[in-house]
Amino acid sequence: QVQLVESGGGLVQAGGSLRLSCAASGRTFSTYAMGWFRQAPGKEREFVSAISWRGENRDYADSVKGRFTISRDIAKNTVYLQMNSLKPEDTAVYYCAADWMGRGSSRTYEYEVWGQGTQVTVSS
Repeated sequence: QVQLVESGGGLVQAGGSLRLSCAASGRTFSTYAMGWFRQAPGKEREFVSAISWRGENRDYADSVKGRFTISRDIAKNTVYLQMNSLKPEDTAVYYCAADWMGRGSSRTYEYEVWGQGTQVTVSS
């Protein structure tokens, strides 16, 4: 089973960009679908983006389509979330998650492994 560590969060002004990274330990990283989720204070955790284990499917929440891009580097055991044109409503703790041989689901219960999260704050 992999272990996940997110990084790259921080404080940014509206309209700015951040790139989140999720580094995975373990030699089986390539067999996991990877997802990004976020949770704002007082709200439920919500889907942001996912990529299937083979990399052929990518999915995005409507709220981030056209602004966020998910990618993965198998050689580096890392998945990225490039976030552009950030808005104050993107403020949340962002979590990456792994789903063994998954298709890149938007459902939190499909994912077996979760990182600890990284805070993203977008000021207006």
